[in-house]
Amino acid sequence: MNLELVFLIVALVIVITVHECAHAWVANYLGDPTAKLAGRVSLNPLKHLDLMGTIMLFLIHIGWGKPVPVNPGYFRKPKRDNALTALAGPASNLILALILALPLKYLYAYIPPNLELFLATVLDVSILLFAFNMLPFPPLDGSKIIEIFIPRKYELAYKRYLQSGVTYFVVFVLFDQFVLARVLGFSILSQFMGIIYTFIKSIIFLGS
Repeated sequence: MNLELVFLIVALVIVITVHECAHAWVANYLGDPTAKLAGRVSLNPLKHLDLMGTIMLFLIHIGWGKPVPVNPGYFRKPKRDNALTALAGPASNLILALILALPLKYLYAYIPPNLELFLATVLDVSILLFAFNMLPFPPLDGSKIIEIFIPRKYELAYKRYLQSGVTYFVVFVLFDQFVLARVLGFSILSQFMGIIYTFIKSIIFLGS
């Protein structure tokens, strides 16, 4: 196993852990203690790694953590607070990327090459996980964030979409990675993610 792959896997574990911990912390802050009682307000990766997400991590280098349990019944404003809890994960990844951009931009001459590569990998993975999770497809956070904008008369239909859409999205990701990528020579999802990644990274380094 080469060093870059090791750095990638470690970076994914770090970024997913920060992501899931942020969900749990914000949910608890907004009044829902469910995740805290389950031990999820923690930076211990073992609390957040999901079996299937970890397997996918090694197969296609796209993984996910164990979903954070949330009970909107505890929230003062369930629709708003549920969306804020969902937003917390991607936001934490974007904040982590912004923090890492500072030494990579201003102190790169003093950072050992391997450490620079590792920090850059964590930054890149943070941006990619942010962009990926903001997609409006279940079970990704973007689907829960936009729920706050769904008119009341369509709420029931949207909740059905959140429940049934997970299987279709997972099938699409696998089909895109293992079939379309070979037939077309590129992955549709990877192309889209690349555009978003380039845009966000250019903004981060321009402003840092």
